[in-house]
Amino acid sequence: MSEHPTDFQGSVTDAIREAILGTISDADVEVSGGGGHYTIVVTSPVFAGKSRVAAQRLVYGAIAHLMAGDRAPVHAVDSLRTLTPS
Repeated sequence: MSEHPTDFQGSVTDAIREAILGTISDADVEVSGGGGHYTIVVTSPVFAGKSRVAAQRLVYGAIAHLMAGDRAPVHAVDSLRTLTPS
């Protein structure tokens, strides 16, 4: 895993999780990774009936502020899975 320079203070994985929950309050959010690269799995009934792209847009919209700028704490989302509960 490479290092990505950032001025962010605190846990980036927690910030990602909290940002997603701020937009999709009933979600189960799993975040892993580091060094600017993260894997995210979000499970929520809000994704039912949505295309994969529409579901992913919801998640990316929630974390856009963490990906903005040259020293953003999130450089890349290496994997994003959006699921509906079974």
